[in-house]
Amino acid sequence: MIGVLTGAVVLSYLNMLWGTAEAWSTPMYNHGYLIPAFAAFLLYMRQEPFGEVSDRERWVGVGIIVLGTLMRLAGSYMVQFTIDRVSMVVCLLGVWMLVGGWHALRWAGPAVAFLLFMFPLPRYFVDNGLRPLQTMATISSVYALQTFGVEVYRDGNRIELEHAPMNVAEQCSGLRMATIFIALAVAIAMISTHRPWWERVVIMFSSIPIALIVNCVRITVTGLLFNLNLDEKIVNEIFHNYPGYFMVPLALGLLFLEMQILSRLVVEDTSVSAKPMGMGMGIGTVK
Repeated sequence: MIGVLTGAVVLSYLNMLWGTAEAWSTPMYNHGYLIPAFAAFLLYMRQEPFGEVSDRERWVGVGIIVLGTLMRLAGSYMVQFTIDRVSMVVCLLGVWMLVGGWHALRWAGPAVAFLLFMFPLPRYFVDNGLRPLQTMATISSVYALQTFGVEVYRDGNRIELEHAPMNVAEQCSGLRMATIFIALAVAIAMISTHRPWWERVVIMFSSIPIALIVNCVRITVTGLLFNLNLDEKIVNEIFHNYPGYFMVPLALGLLFLEMQILSRLVVEDTSVSAKPMGMGMGIGTVK
């Protein structure tokens, strides 16, 4: 039943999904193809047996689907693509509520909500978040290069090196890396059910600074190579066009280090206190 209803939702949103697939062809969102597959993997990892579902729960599921449909109508009327995309996830949550009730929604809901990462970011967020991140990446990289003893200064979003200037383009702002790594951190937090809830929250929120740090490392290394007067085409090919080859592993390494630190911050006391010895005339025993 879930498969049939999910197929019906996907068919009704085909026009929106085609537009989303076009966004996946751009470097900013080319990770979008992996999100549905990873959501299915999360469903498999978190699955639990289905139980009895009351009529009330089924009607709540119908209400959620109606809410998603109304959101789509409103998004289409206002030409707000973000509302239209979110409404699909709402409808899918309604499907799980309709078929499996609250119990199924608790274990399947996070994996379904993970599908939000496959959609492009709202234009408002990109326009207002891109420029500050771009400036932050430039300032941090210039400071790091100066710390390494390189004679460099900042001119807007351009890093002036001794041999040649290096532009920190919009693609170097770190927004793309942050988008990818936040999705990875959320997925890791969902899988790590053996960890306390506060550790998983810290893992999710730490993904943003880790992504920005890794992006600054990439720009700094690129500036160091430019300062050595290496071939510009080789430097751009390795550290600009294909940064994910070492950025994502480095970010995952920092996240793994953080998880190791978090697991050692709070250690459960497993020692068993001994029972007090008997007082008075009797002879107490300690077990």
